[in-house]
Amino acid sequence: MPIALVVEDEWLVRMEIADAFQDNGWTVLEAATGEASLTFSLTHIDLLVTDIRLPGRLNGWDVADAFRAANCAVAVIYCSGNSADPTRVLPGSIFFSKPCRTDILIRAAASLCAAGSAGPSLRSGQSG
Repeated sequence: MPIALVVEDEWLVRMEIADAFQDNGWTVLEAATGEASLTFSLTHIDLLVTDIRLPGRLNGWDVADAFRAANCAVAVIYCSGNSADPTRVLPGSIFFSKPCRTDILIRAAASLCAAGSAGPSLRSGQSG
């Protein structure tokens, strides 16, 4: 069973995303801050879904960088109300603007995990 880590400070959004992934056969871990996300094993996560603006000193860009440095195969989905920073979006990742539909996140996750992290980064304008 694939493992997803959802890093989102808004608990209702985090719960909605986590429930959608669980309903689609994923094991889901959750964190409300960048610092809390790093308490999980960086090498055992298949997918990272992260907001950009997080409380604390680590933002979503930092979290994605840390996970990718530990595991170059981890798929990354950024889901944020903030704009994408093309200099920070990792190769083989996707950026979605909030609000975004969970079914679109699930399809993107399946696509990213099937392709591996070597592909080009993508920016999606898809939203709810």
